[in-house]
Amino acid sequence: MIEEKFIVRGGKSLQGEVSVAGAKNVALKAIVAACLTTEEVILHNIPLISDLRIMAEIIQDLGGSFVIEDHTARIRVEHFKKNEITLDQASHIRTSSMFLAPLLVREHEAIIPNPGGCRLGARPIDRTIDGLRQMGATIEYLSDDGFFHATSDKLHGVRYHFEKNTHTGTETMIIAAVCAEGKTVLTNAAEEPEIDELIDLLNAMGGKIKRTDKRVIEIEGVEKLHGAEVTIRPDRNEVVTFAIAAIVTKGDVIVSGARKEDLSAFLEKFEAVGGGVEQVSAGLRFYFKDQIQAVDVTTAPYPGFMTDWQAPWAVMMTQADGISTIHETVFENKLQYVADLKKMGAKVELFNPPVENKEDVYNFNLDDDRPEYYHAVRIKGPKKLHNAIVTMHDIRAGAAVVLAALAANGETTIHGIHLIERGYENFENRLRSLGADIEKITK
Repeated sequence: MIEEKFIVRGGKSLQGEVSVAGAKNVALKAIVAACLTTEEVILHNIPLISDLRIMAEIIQDLGGSFVIEDHTARIRVEHFKKNEITLDQASHIRTSSMFLAPLLVREHEAIIPNPGGCRLGARPIDRTIDGLRQMGATIEYLSDDGFFHATSDKLHGVRYHFEKNTHTGTETMIIAAVCAEGKTVLTNAAEEPEIDELIDLLNAMGGKIKRTDKRVIEIEGVEKLHGAEVTIRPDRNEVVTFAIAAIVTKGDVIVSGARKEDLSAFLEKFEAVGGGVEQVSAGLRFYFKDQIQAVDVTTAPYPGFMTDWQAPWAVMMTQADGISTIHETVFENKLQYVADLKKMGAKVELFNPPVENKEDVYNFNLDDDRPEYYHAVRIKGPKKLHNAIVTMHDIRAGAAVVLAALAANGETTIHGIHLIERGYENFENRLRSLGADIEKITK
């Protein structure tokens, strides 16, 4: 078995300019949307990450063509040769569940395993299943094989209200509704800009989708879609990762292509901390000015502070003056990385804050919560971190331990790097271009 790990020798100040890849959370969903038409869909600025390669394998296994040229993907699914996603494919990527929509639209049948991906709590797809059932699909989950078995003669429009915010659920319902009979109205729909990019793609393919109010999306079903060509915007999560890397290493980094309008919730907190940010011709410049200050954050669905930002933010708070807290409200179990920060010398303490109305505050299903899960962390800084042997737990937590290693004294070994390669293209080489002392070891 091949083992890969990062060796990071901390203490180097990051300097220079770095580019970020196209948004992972757009590219993967756009690939699913491309399955709605028999014509070619072309996606520019795709991230060359392992998750995308798995999606390409799924498309090819279903009978489609998926060709990658540099950072452009050409996708065409003229005919489906099967209507089932394999258990192995689904175990590696959560987006596999979204194939329910195009398979039901074009094949009227889909067999999908319970999806995998990063284990960020239970992450149930019950909201998606409920919505598709209301659109006319018959869906049964068989516990003996672990698959959802779905059929539908013709999906129809529906007015559907999401009980909790769900990014993937909103996108799946949009993809299902764009070719359904009649109008679909989604209320309490997610607002992330990545969803708007998906809507732009589907409209370019001939769809009729618009946001009519806050958290309201209307989809007028069309008979068929055609091919289209779009360019995916830079990944917001990567921008935040490099911004924090600049601060924790007392550096100065320009992130080319970064846009302030995509990062308002982050930039508000970043500037409150005392981090330097400046709009430049190439994008955004992030730089260390002076001792940063502790600032509390609470994660929330868009337009709030993203759950994907909280693990890197925790690393920055270990270097801030004072006591800060992070309250995670989107997932019930997403603070596993805290143990590794503690191993590296951070003064961190997990706790559960008093919450009067948990149903309103927490976006996860309360039935999935457990007494052993913590939803907040208290961080006391500034604390000089030291080297350790640590392990990645998910994509963003993986980025966090790399950032911690860059800020630490000595040589840190990081295992489980296949997780970060699911969401960051060529991460170590881009960090090295900024002056980081990091190498990837394969044996």
